[in-house]
Amino acid sequence: MANSIARALFPGRPSESADTNRRIALAAGSISWTALPWLLPAAAALLWILGSHYGWISAQILPSPLLVFDTLGGLARSGELWMHVSASLSRVAIGFAGGVVLGLLLGGLLGLSRTAEAYILPSFNAVVQVPVLGWLPFLMIVVGIGEPLKYLLIGHAALVPVTLSTLQGFRKTPSAYLDVARVFKYSPFQTISRVILPSAVPVIGTGIRLAFTKAWLTLVVVELVASSEGLGYLIVYGRQLFQLDLVLASVLIVGAIGYAADRLLTRLENSLSTPRPA
Repeated sequence: MANSIARALFPGRPSESADTNRRIALAAGSISWTALPWLLPAAAALLWILGSHYGWISAQILPSPLLVFDTLGGLARSGELWMHVSASLSRVAIGFAGGVVLGLLLGGLLGLSRTAEAYILPSFNAVVQVPVLGWLPFLMIVVGIGEPLKYLLIGHAALVPVTLSTLQGFRKTPSAYLDVARVFKYSPFQTISRVILPSAVPVIGTGIRLAFTKAWLTLVVVELVASSEGLGYLIVYGRQLFQLDLVLASVLIVGAIGYAADRLLTRLENSLSTPRPA
């Protein structure tokens, strides 16, 4: 049946028809795989719209999508949304960058030196078992509730996955690569930059993506506790005034920014992992 329809739509030699059928099947498969991840969000949005329209869910529990997006538009038009978004992005950028740089340096040191691993890694593993928010009371006493508190907690959240992924990536360098480096008499710097680091990029990239997720979550939680601006503060402000439309609008922005950043880091990781011709 499918073959007869394809022959009717695309007449030609049998080989051409078979090739066309394969192309149609590949295109349909690609479209289905692209649309598949959006099925669950679309179903949840549809239930939200129907529930608010027919009164299945009380507006005091879950405001209608129209009210939420109207609130979001009002925040954008007033400029308040951009103020809170820019505050959150600047905090996570500073803390995340610091955590990634320190994590790369520490993970590289542990991955290259067994002595450093023996001295540092046990204490590091003990410290990282404490949740990020477990350090909040102590750091509030030491540095107060200003911006340094947020930078330190966000940096700590990013430091741990980057350090461990860098250590793992350096240690999993194939021995054949190292043998080739010795044959060509590479210096230690050349071995690290041309052999060890390129082979560790996929593992380190995954660690950086995980680090951003943890840093972004930590940012929102810290802003819930101690902040006068930012998306986390906006969520708390809406809860205190019992404006659930403001809370949901802030949550949507948090999720959208986190998703966009994760996609961006994934593309960057794939571009760095793709071999380039010499």
